[in-house]
Amino acid sequence: MKNSILIVTIILFSCGEKKSQEIISRPAIKNVSVPPFNSDSAFHFLKKQVDFGPRVPNSREHELTGNYLISKLAEYGGTITVQNFTATSADGVKLNLRNIIGSFHEGKTRRILLAAHWDTRPYADKDSADMDKPIDGANDGASGVAVLLEIARVISINTPPDAGIDIILFDGEDWGENMLRPSTPLESGLETWYCLGSQYWAKNKHKRGYSAYFGILLDMVGAKDSKFFIEGLSYEMAPKIVEKVWQTASQLGYSNYFVNQRKGAITDDHEFMNAAGIPSINIVHYDPQYGYFGDYHHTHRDNLDLIDKNILEVVGSTVMHVIYYE
Repeated sequence: MKNSILIVTIILFSCGEKKSQEIISRPAIKNVSVPPFNSDSAFHFLKKQVDFGPRVPNSREHELTGNYLISKLAEYGGTITVQNFTATSADGVKLNLRNIIGSFHEGKTRRILLAAHWDTRPYADKDSADMDKPIDGANDGASGVAVLLEIARVISINTPPDAGIDIILFDGEDWGENMLRPSTPLESGLETWYCLGSQYWAKNKHKRGYSAYFGILLDMVGAKDSKFFIEGLSYEMAPKIVEKVWQTASQLGYSNYFVNQRKGAITDDHEFMNAAGIPSINIVHYDPQYGYFGDYHHTHRDNLDLIDKNILEVVGSTVMHVIYYE
């Protein structure tokens, strides 16, 4: 998952980052009734995904997980669209993929797009053992999906937000390139070997002419001691949405988690959400010592022991407030 990318106006050099700077002010939030986010329920959704096993494309575990995600979004009132497509991986494997979309309150013309990826990496190439085996992906994949499933559940049993919500679970985000093998030249039409599902969706939206006021991508949002700095591409492409989210987190008392400093840009699904014309940001773990994703990234340590329900609640509650105050 994810390579550092060059954003000219941000001026990043060799994976370096702009000097940290505080950029978000903190205006008062108006009074709106926001239903509570249940971290126990979110953890249940996370564990359910991990219990299926690694969600590697073409595997039985991947198929079963996808079916489960479809059933839950439908149970909570979403109109389901499934995009089945094929793509070839960096190591020449034909992948059978599907983006899963749940649209809520379709009659509302003002839309908000929430997204995460639901697949897991087929190898632990940053580990020191069993590097050729797939990872659990408890944080890298399952955490973002779990938060979105809980949001879908909550709005299904409470007064919904004024805006319609579209949840997209992208497939094929994390296969990418194997660090242990030589790089493969990109196929024509691809920008990166990662983010295959969002690249496909950006060129083949699930509805003709689909648009949303803004988008929020959740990636790696459940690990212990997580910090969410302002990701560079998010601020470059959608600064008002960054401000909206970090202001909201601050008002909720989460400024120790949503850190008011800008860091470097990364390639992730939000890049292609922006390419599709939807100003989108990425809420993603940044470790000041290790950089983006932490030292467990693409290793077998990305398992249930890594997950903190409190972090799920911090992120979920923040997103809930953002969509209800819209």
